[in-house]
Amino acid sequence: MNSSPVVIPFVKASACGNDFLLIDSMILEGDLAPADIAALTRRICNRHEGVGADGVEWMSPHPSADLEIRLINADGSAAEISGNGTRCVAAYICASQQKERITIQTGAGLKTCTLTGRSESEYEFEIEMGEAEVGAELTVKLATEEVRGIPVSMGNPHYVVFVPEVAKNWQVRAAEIQRSPEFKQGVNVEMVVVDGKHDVTVRFFERGVGETQSSGTGSCASAVAAMAEGKTESSVRVHAPGGTQTVRQERNEMFLRGTARLVCRGEFFLN
Repeated sequence: MNSSPVVIPFVKASACGNDFLLIDSMILEGDLAPADIAALTRRICNRHEGVGADGVEWMSPHPSADLEIRLINADGSAAEISGNGTRCVAAYICASQQKERITIQTGAGLKTCTLTGRSESEYEFEIEMGEAEVGAELTVKLATEEVRGIPVSMGNPHYVVFVPEVAKNWQVRAAEIQRSPEFKQGVNVEMVVVDGKHDVTVRFFERGVGETQSSGTGSCASAVAAMAEGKTESSVRVHAPGGTQTVRQERNEMFLRGTARLVCRGEFFLN
């Protein structure tokens, strides 16, 4: 006699092509508790034998916020925050609780998401992303060249490289930068083309994932680095393959505006 499969309920959401699975971490307590949450995340994020996603936002209750989230990348590594993933969680809370101002505790601190628009299953939020830490220009030595870029922290590490155009093999260069011993905690790499005072085009290569269609914290890092270098002025539209997000700076605070769409809900068979 066959036993019923053990299932993990999930919601899938996408923010500008950056897709995440939203899972209640309470499901992992008791009999469902896996020995290795990293292995489970890799399995469920697999695009051929799992559901497929850039990462999982593991959600849990928080005493002073609407939710607390823990981000695990598709390769099983932990990350402090994803701006796009946080926006996906905000869309989930908005849909289920009809809230328009949402507080989410992340690994990079408390983030407040304010609903600015909605159309069916798509939600637009502006997130208070906090202060950016912009470092001095850093030269990274690669096998055949040296690359100059701007290190930025948005609660997670970024390295912003300004280029005249996006090269065909930019992913190879970004991956080599990511492996540099300069970045002991790993790094998210942005290749940025400045299109004007309020527009940049960016390609993203993220820790634990590789190339992504978009990035929330990466958009903030790209915009603030461009502003710090005098290449742009607030507000900055960040154009990526997955869509456009807007970053503005008010005093030292960064604000990120963009959409998130609830895609589907389902059950992942654990056994």
